[in-house]
Amino acid sequence: MNNILQYAFPFLVNFARYFILAGIPFLIFYLFFPGYFSKNKIQERLAKNKDFQREILHSLQTNVIIALIGILIIKTPFGSYTQIYTEVNSYPLWWIPVSVIVALIIHDSYFYWVHRSIHHPRLFRKVHLLHHRSINPSPWASYSFHLIEGILEVLIGPILIFILPMHFSALIAFTTASFFINVYGHLGYEIAPKWFRNSPFFEVFNTSVHHNLHHKKFNGNYGLYFRIWDRLMGTEHPDYVAEYDKMQEKRFGSSSDKARLQSKIISTMVILCLASVAIIGLLNV
Repeated sequence: MNNILQYAFPFLVNFARYFILAGIPFLIFYLFFPGYFSKNKIQERLAKNKDFQREILHSLQTNVIIALIGILIIKTPFGSYTQIYTEVNSYPLWWIPVSVIVALIIHDSYFYWVHRSIHHPRLFRKVHLLHHRSINPSPWASYSFHLIEGILEVLIGPILIFILPMHFSALIAFTTASFFINVYGHLGYEIAPKWFRNSPFFEVFNTSVHHNLHHKKFNGNYGLYFRIWDRLMGTEHPDYVAEYDKMQEKRFGSSSDKARLQSKIISTMVILCLASVAIIGLLNV
């Protein structure tokens, strides 16, 4: 019985993370408060229930792949070759947050080139078209991949843990942050604060508008976390900044009271997600 639970646990944790981190934003933006966030919606069109069902089904498939690869590494001799460590003092304490940042940078580079590659005409229809059926994506689309694309996306995990020393808590933080940002990119609503547009962060980090434009136009904006590779390689969509500015004007023409209410709702969502992450992290210990 214990052996069965050991093998079932990775599946349960991944399913829980998916439904919590994608489900809470979906409930807030799509079911409970769509009226309050109408000015935050990036595309006017509405996705249908069949789109949500398709996205959930294929995302569950990707979660199964994640769990299977995790089990393959942990339950086989491969596990002894990973750089994961559990003793906090094995490396300087500052390395834990730094390793998360390094992992995100490596992942962004990996994602950009894999993503751009599967947009090649010979690969797009066979590998990536399924994800692009979500022309107006929802949080459920975050892991909605074809089987081959799902494997390609998940392989960054083994790559990182074999080349980068990471404390177990850093690994949990990385995978959670990665998925949370992925949900934001597929949210279908822009929630970045007003000050973000005129800050240096806008020049570096992606937004929900950035990735939503990729789904809408099918080309450009291949990065996951950062604008860096797209800008270096000339693949950022030329309409991005103009589209983001239109969203800024649309959003912040609302009353300050409504803006404050939106801020409270978003803050509540973040707190709920972080609390859920803490619970999932404790389950992994």
